[in-house]
Amino acid sequence: MPRVAIVKFPGTNCERETLEAVRRVARLDALIVRHDEFDWRAWDALIIPGGFSYGDYVRAGVMATWSKFSEALREGVENGLPVLGICNGFQVLTEAGVLPGVLLPNECGCFVARWVRLRIAEPKGPWLGGYEDGEIVWMPVAHGEGRWWGLEEPRGPSLRYVDNPNGSRWDIAGVSVRDGQVVGMMPHPERAAFPWQAPAGRNPGGLKLFEWLGKALRAGW
Repeated sequence: MPRVAIVKFPGTNCERETLEAVRRVARLDALIVRHDEFDWRAWDALIIPGGFSYGDYVRAGVMATWSKFSEALREGVENGLPVLGICNGFQVLTEAGVLPGVLLPNECGCFVARWVRLRIAEPKGPWLGGYEDGEIVWMPVAHGEGRWWGLEEPRGPSLRYVDNPNGSRWDIAGVSVRDGQVVGMMPHPERAAFPWQAPAGRNPGGLKLFEWLGKALRAGW
């Protein structure tokens, strides 16, 4: 059975929900792994979950890239390892230079926590390949530094806010590289992976992500 590593830093706080989504929805073997014990060769996919790694000191996600995990991350990406960064994990991926752009404080100057609508664009790869192009889904966001900014509009698979909650340029909620092998997203799919998690009238938008991950890895992605 394919194995998924869920990396934990000091300050990570979404690892348990992510573990349950991978095990119960994707139906894959998953373990929580300390950041300094991660070896990409032992895993079929990697998820960097949300939280506040190292307390978000200096700036969100940056101190995680100063650990030896950063080297293992880059090696894994170069060797085809599927990687998903959720919220703080997205911040880690941009700070490590794996994904384009930067994540800045929200335009409102406040912490934003609510369910939002997302439009899936050009879905492909082991994370987003189960969605339809242009599909609208619901997921919750919970961040203070989630405003994506970059010089060029991202190409390829991405997630866009329908109603932008934080001022992200081009309404970016998530970006990818390498045809969707590596994805970073501010919304939390693990908090929208089961029907009982979604408010009335809203679809659990993370369900397809984890269902597709299981299919993709079992098919040998």
